[in-house]
Amino acid sequence: MPRPASRPGGTSDPRRPGRRRPARRAKDPTVNQETGDVRVQVDAFQRDFNRLVTEIRKEIVGYDEQIRLVATALFARGHVLLEGVPGLGKTQLVKALAQAIHTRFSRIQFTPDLMPADIVGTTMVVEDAGGQKTFRFQRGPIFANVVLADEINRATPKTQSALLEAMQEHTVTSGDTTYRLEEPFFVLGTQNPLEMEGTYPLPEAQLDRFLFKLTVDYLGEDDLVEVMNRTTKAHQSGIGPVFDIDRINQMIELVRRVPVADHVVRYAVRIVRGTHPRSEVAPEPVNRFVKYGSSPRGVQAMILGAKVRALSEGRHHASCADVKAMALPALRHRLILNFEGEAEDVRTDSVVEAVLAAVPEIREGAA
Repeated sequence: MPRPASRPGGTSDPRRPGRRRPARRAKDPTVNQETGDVRVQVDAFQRDFNRLVTEIRKEIVGYDEQIRLVATALFARGHVLLEGVPGLGKTQLVKALAQAIHTRFSRIQFTPDLMPADIVGTTMVVEDAGGQKTFRFQRGPIFANVVLADEINRATPKTQSALLEAMQEHTVTSGDTTYRLEEPFFVLGTQNPLEMEGTYPLPEAQLDRFLFKLTVDYLGEDDLVEVMNRTTKAHQSGIGPVFDIDRINQMIELVRRVPVADHVVRYAVRIVRGTHPRSEVAPEPVNRFVKYGSSPRGVQAMILGAKVRALSEGRHHASCADVKAMALPALRHRLILNFEGEAEDVRTDSVVEAVLAAVPEIREGAA
């Protein structure tokens, strides 16, 4: 009996004479290799992120959410504004972060008489050994990797604006020369929410430069007891550097490579549009109490924060739940209340929560 004809690229199928099964495609070894490399990088990010958080907790009691969000902003290449009454450990949190990473740290104490040149630097006349006089730019404390702007609302608006270019462009301009700041560049500002003599509220243009605004509230009883045990007895935190600048920059680069699905981006956009009065997705509290909603930087802050949150939990893609978790710190300082909202002492947090309740999460494949 003659054998069935053979076709190139296949093998005979004994169940169907004369028919050939399609040949199996050879597996590309680079696919598994690339997948394995991504898994290794995500695991390393999660490990190092948790190491940093654990190291900061050696010095800071409680405030676990604030610690994780500060670390999130660092790897998202953003800046953080910490708000709370005096004595709650805002400055200590920033100092603990600076000790946990091997970078240059600078602290600027903002006062009403502080001048912009005290922050960015100034041009000085320098005379060399031969008597020749030249102009030389003396760099200010802004030239560091981690900058603490302590009590930032005590300086005048002119001095506060000296941070705008550095925070947005990561550059400093003096005369006709522009200086590039070393990466990473991370500004953490602290401010007192109480309206006291000698304070100047930050303008909206500068508030928008902060990726997150975090509120620091009073500790609970158990945490406060632990603080007293640490601060009134012989206690050494032993904070040491977890990693160096190169590793931080690698982690920042990995965050930018995390994929975000279109429906997740659209969900973040709808949340921000929900903060705009008279938009089709704005809930009643927005239309009633909000004068101006969030800028597009609010979407950027939620997306970048969602990426870091996903990596810190061992996932290589961001979800709508990650975006939702970043909404409060990313948007609470980007809403401007109208007269009625201020008169009724409405909190922007409650407005953002109303938006989250009104905007449903988008499923994959849905418009």
